[in-house]
Amino acid sequence: MDLITPLRPDPWLLGAAVALDLAIGDPVYPYHPVRLIGATLTGFENALRRIGWDGYGGGIALLFLLATIWIGGTAAVLQVPNTIAAQGIHFFLLYSLLALGDLLRHGSDVDQAAERGDVAAARIAIAKLVGRDTAPMDANACVRAAIESVSENLTDGFISPVFWYALGGMPGLVLFKVVSTMDSMVGYKNARYLRFGWCGARTDDLMNLVPARLTYLLLAVVAFFVPGCSTAKALRIGWQQHALVPGPNSGWSEATAAGALQRRLIGPIWNSGQLVTELWLGDPADPPAGTVGDFQRASILLAATGLVAVGIAIRALVWY
Repeated sequence: MDLITPLRPDPWLLGAAVALDLAIGDPVYPYHPVRLIGATLTGFENALRRIGWDGYGGGIALLFLLATIWIGGTAAVLQVPNTIAAQGIHFFLLYSLLALGDLLRHGSDVDQAAERGDVAAARIAIAKLVGRDTAPMDANACVRAAIESVSENLTDGFISPVFWYALGGMPGLVLFKVVSTMDSMVGYKNARYLRFGWCGARTDDLMNLVPARLTYLLLAVVAFFVPGCSTAKALRIGWQQHALVPGPNSGWSEATAAGALQRRLIGPIWNSGQLVTELWLGDPADPPAGTVGDFQRASILLAATGLVAVGIAIRALVWY
């Protein structure tokens, strides 16, 4: 076995990893790769700040160090002499780095609590998905936020990892997860991270650029086959309103989902006791999302879109 083969994308391992993710969700264990990437990032950040590298240069160095260690370490781990063992490690890493099943489950927890009329439980459940104040939220707002969160994370939590795995194998997937972790941990526009986190945030934008627009197209296509959804509105609202959401990528899936579902998303959001936005995405003539059945329909639309993306990736890898 050569050094490259264990790192190549494998269509059958991809299909199996997605099936396991949907069946039982993300594995929970102390040495989860994303948790370890985060711990490594914190260690390097502290070291770079101690030597005064807390600006743009430090952020670039952080990306270089993390990418080198994690891509190199993954490549080294996969160089076990036994082919079956290498495939097993490859599969487990791939399964650990995909996160569609857990997103749908967390959203379903919110929806079930709302259907029971248990607003307190719905607020507790939605707090696992969003960082906004939950106290002002009623049951419908909790469900609406769940749809919004899952639709936003469909790109960077699932379709982007699949895209980069299909394009670059395990190194591509690990690089994407390193960049995504940097964006979530240091990609803030505040005094501490505005310069230091710039590299991670901009690289994350770049790596999600193509997947976000593919998600827009796939959502519109899948909407044609989901009862109650609209392909025409998905295309129109996604195209017209994606830029209303901060950042170059997240608005594509959120606005398109709003159009496809024929429901308005977002609405009033409070943070630290302050009303930060009253933005609505979707056709103004459509009702706000959050009523009975909305999340179930959204989960069908979003899960089916993710599976279509995987099917395309598998087919492309088989052909290749």
